[in-house]
Amino acid sequence: MQDILPHSTPKESVAAIISTPLSDDRGQSLEAFKAKLRNEGLYQPASDDTAASHDDITLLRFLRARRYDVDKAQKQFSDTEAWRKHHNVDELFRTFETNEMESARRFYPRWTGRRDKTGLPVYVYRLASLDAPLRKELESVPSERRYQRIIALYESMTRFVLPLCSHLAAPTPVSSVTTIIDLEQVSLSAMWSLRSHLQVASTMATANYPETLSTIAIVNSPSFFPTIWNWIKTWFDEGTRNKIHILGKDPGRTLRLLIDERDLPQSYGGQLPWKFEDEPDLDDTIKKLIGEMPKGPVLFVDGSTVKLLG
Repeated sequence: MQDILPHSTPKESVAAIISTPLSDDRGQSLEAFKAKLRNEGLYQPASDDTAASHDDITLLRFLRARRYDVDKAQKQFSDTEAWRKHHNVDELFRTFETNEMESARRFYPRWTGRRDKTGLPVYVYRLASLDAPLRKELESVPSERRYQRIIALYESMTRFVLPLCSHLAAPTPVSSVTTIIDLEQVSLSAMWSLRSHLQVASTMATANYPETLSTIAIVNSPSFFPTIWNWIKTWFDEGTRNKIHILGKDPGRTLRLLIDERDLPQSYGGQLPWKFEDEPDLDDTIKKLIGEMPKGPVLFVDGSTVKLLG
């Protein structure tokens, strides 16, 4: 969002997330994208006994990120596949140690266990929770391992949380998340010390997990927010910047347009007694489907949780 200022007037358009069937043109773009990827050896369609190498939801994320320009989407997809191979992403996620993954969640946006009114999972990131001791702990982890932790958590989101919510929202696919970023009580010095940590995660998402961020609501923005915005706006492409909305210190009215009161944390004008340090508080529908929130590297496949090695 260009020229964004803190405490700006809430925009009711934040709640305007509408899922519609693919138009003929976009359906044709998807088929052309598949054909191009197949010719490059990057995509294998489904056969009688084998699923497609990539589902349509994933492919559409890359197309949307490049405004349905098939050539540009193919370039980003190819780069991502090379990145995944370089970092051995599938094996990294499959074998990621459970306790380390759960501990790593303290440093990144966390799923509340709830969904917004359109079925997208609601994440919260409270920066003040990363206090001095936690920042020191974070900095003690080698940068390569920090990077691998971010990968594991993105894989957890795209391979468990999003498929789970998509299953519940069927036939409407869910491929992105709604995120509340809370800047209450965050000092400029704390933000400065976290800038590298935040930049790595943001640029990774933009490059390799495109279109997984839907609405991004920044709440409790401090007076120095314009300074912060000048740092962070270059981390995102224009499409992502346009999804960022500044709701100031009284976000409840606008957030309730997007998230039902019972699924919105009390800190942001809702009724849910959940805070950033808590485990996901699963809604009744999710509890009925999976019981409690699983730990470590897990998949959600065909209506069931699949535990991996971690």
